[in-house]
Amino acid sequence: MTFPHRLDRTITIRATQDTVFSFFTDSARWASWWGAGSTIDARPGGGVRIRLADGTEVTGEVLEFLAPERISFSYGFVSGRPIAPGGSLVTIELQPDGDGTRLHLWHEFADEAARDEHVQGWRYQLALFSNLVADQVHAGAAAIVDAWFEAWLEVDVEARGKSLARIATPEVRFRDRFGCTDGIADLLPHISAAQRFMPNIQMTRRGDIRQCQGTGLVEWTAITPDGQERATGTNVFVFAADGRIESVTGFWKM
Repeated sequence: MTFPHRLDRTITIRATQDTVFSFFTDSARWASWWGAGSTIDARPGGGVRIRLADGTEVTGEVLEFLAPERISFSYGFVSGRPIAPGGSLVTIELQPDGDGTRLHLWHEFADEAARDEHVQGWRYQLALFSNLVADQVHAGAAAIVDAWFEAWLEVDVEARGKSLARIATPEVRFRDRFGCTDGIADLLPHISAAQRFMPNIQMTRRGDIRQCQGTGLVEWTAITPDGQERATGTNVFVFAADGRIESVTGFWKM
């Protein structure tokens, strides 16, 4: 099955290939980025149904299924317009990209106008998709961020190193007005210095994390032992594909 007009879209998602592909193999995950009532039977010859929020329905058939690398399915509207059932072909291919996944989608059409109508639709749909994948990967981000702040209170260097190793990559980068470190080994003595010059200051998360595709914004406050607020600020956390912290950039409001 070939068509003369083609739409291409490529994005990178900070999640493993297996995690990304799982959203094409399970109807619940499939519906999470298409709409309630959408289903997929993930095997050659299996049915595909997409039910959009406005009630529009798309139907298709899985033509190729190679986990966790590639899936192809026919794509057409139940109403027959602007594409009849079987009237176009969608292919999604995944490849490793660093610790994340590169997703390449192409949609082949018989009609140029129908292709042009789908350009913004796929731009939106894949943005929604990548955020849903990130939400799953980073579901525990709040606990990881809290553990990060707790590590800054740990006075035992060995225990602190073990705590950081559980929640951060070995190469974790930290930047703020008072620190510029690369890697856990470099961060450990910096935390010791912070404890010396700002003794017994406790930094805690304030409010929920705002997370988008592996980057999180976290408001924090620094409290003295007598309960006084010493400073507030915002940290930008970048999370790796396995959910651990890859970098932290801090902004202080003194």
